Amino acid sequence: MRIKTLYFFLLFLFFLPLSLLFSAEKTNITKHGDKDAKIIVKVFSSLTCPHCANFHKKIFKKLDKDFINKKIVRFEHHGFPLDLAALNAEKVLNCFTDNKKKLNFLNEIYEKQAVWASGSDINSINSNLIKIGKNHGLNNDRILNCLNDEKLEEQILNERIMSNKKYSIESTPTIFVNEKKYEGKHNYKEFKKIIEKLL
Repeated sequence: MRIKTLYFFLLFLFFLPLSLLFSAEKTNITKHGDKDAKIIVKVFSSLTCPHCANFHKKIFKKLDKDFINKKIVRFEHHGFPLDLAALNAEKVLNCFTDNKKKLNFLNEIYEKQAVWASGSDINSINSNLIKIGKNHGLNNDRILNCLNDEKLEEQILNERIMSNKKYSIESTPTIFVNEKKYEGKHNYKEFKKIIEKLL
């Protein structure tokens, strides 16, 4: 999904405190796999981006089976929200303290993206997110607290800004394999070749 508006990005810059802009106290990266894995796959994505969902469904699950579970690859989801719905989904994702539940929520968010993200307004979208969050063990109050958590919002947006500054993200998903940008097709056969070259 091409980033169409500089306005959204500048809005983040304007409203973020300078202290958060230059130092992130907490990371909101969703990690899966061995911390000492030889290969690190970083995916910068917006949770409302259809191309991101496609990458996750077609590549991540096979990558998980063939490489992540064998401690060869570590996967990192880096939130890069392009709209309010994606930002709120990212907030709910970061409600979870259990990494397995966090990943299961991420999987369902991508699987059901066309359903939860198609609400008529942000309130209906939030209601959809709450339902999915409850499927994975969060209660209503916990989810609402996360959705209204301004500090969490600042952390997510700060990381988006810093990611853009470091990696020059122009579209989502943007994928890096051991810090090298992946430019190939979004199919597992092509992606697997890149992984195998690094073994």
